[in-house]
Amino acid sequence: MRFDELKLEDAVLQGLDSMRFEETTPVQELTIPLILEGKDVIACAQTGTGKTAAYVLPVINELSKGIHPQNAINAVIMAPTRELAQQIDQQIEGFTYFVPVSAVAVYGGTDGIAWEQQKRGMEMGADIVVATPGRLLAHIKMGTTDLSNVSFFILDEADRMLDMGFFDDIMQIHRLLPPTCQVIMFSATMPPKIRKLAETILKEPEEVKIAISRPPETIMQTAYVCYDTQKLAILQCLFSESRPKRVIIFSSSKLKVKELSNTLKRMNFNVAAMHSDLEQAQREEVMKEFKNGHIDILVATDIVARGIDIDDIRLVVNFDIPHDPEDYVHRIGRTARGTGGEGLAITFISIDEQSGFQRIEQFLGKTIYKIPLPPEVGEGPAYEPEKHPYRGRRGRPRKDDRSQRPQGRASSKRRNPKKES
Repeated sequence: MRFDELKLEDAVLQGLDSMRFEETTPVQELTIPLILEGKDVIACAQTGTGKTAAYVLPVINELSKGIHPQNAINAVIMAPTRELAQQIDQQIEGFTYFVPVSAVAVYGGTDGIAWEQQKRGMEMGADIVVATPGRLLAHIKMGTTDLSNVSFFILDEADRMLDMGFFDDIMQIHRLLPPTCQVIMFSATMPPKIRKLAETILKEPEEVKIAISRPPETIMQTAYVCYDTQKLAILQCLFSESRPKRVIIFSSSKLKVKELSNTLKRMNFNVAAMHSDLEQAQREEVMKEFKNGHIDILVATDIVARGIDIDDIRLVVNFDIPHDPEDYVHRIGRTARGTGGEGLAITFISIDEQSGFQRIEQFLGKTIYKIPLPPEVGEGPAYEPEKHPYRGRRGRPRKDDRSQRPQGRASSKRRNPKKES
């Protein structure tokens, strides 16, 4: 379907035309008409499906008519991370070029000047506020934010927000909204906790379900079955064969990201770390340098896995496996952007992670090829996931993983990953 077949205002269509938006994606085709009709919506759609435009365009369209209050907050869009909030705000800026609709992004990790700018933007009545839950609540508690006129309340990546512990924050914010507010919720997955949230805050919602995407077949997926202590040596072998360029290495723990980044720096690799302990200015600088090619390797937590557009990634390495199969899809999908869908993804599987990786294979409906370990690394364990039950994020190292380490290698303690904020 073409955008000009939807009931969008001419000024909105003019903005889409200038951005060369012509054909809708499936989630846009199904969702935009429902939102324009004023219905609450719950949509299951992943990053990369065009979901941001699916909710932003109809909201901008309605606000452009001039029938909503002047100098008041008319829409609130919640996002789990500051990076996604920034990205949404940037898209709104493009879509509103020809319409008198204003927006402000509200997120933490900034200085006092940014706080005052965010505060002033909301006090002056920005039409759309794009915010992380904690930061918006902080402004609300200071008494500087009035949500009594909000007509649209949107939750993007709702499952991620609940995983990060924002349920109570979301409910506090929702209680401040008028009962007539239209609620729209997007989530990559639909676990019971999302259903419960939907039942609590949505009114007779329409459901839009886009099939959970699988990685493109053009992404070559491979894995090494190894001991924890062999992972760094395998990485060294990979990078000795070909100097790394445009590489993302994912780890589930901030501590491990910092340690691995420092180790690679000592090995004279051009590397930077990306995690939630960085200040906002630091994050922006790291992403800018990586996108510009001034950094070869980005070692990151899952903060980079969703909602961040980075093109031409040549290799994604899962230094350890993600908690959820869907996160695996998000991670390796970074290497299929702007490259015609082609890319390479390599996963390191320790003994404790074998059962978790089997869950990923079952989710994908395929067996991932296990590459033999380089001779200089030594022998690895057999791939026997049925013998090593999955213990989730907080599982302790198994005895056999410690006792079967190759002789002569230093042991390293396994730490519990911490939640990203």
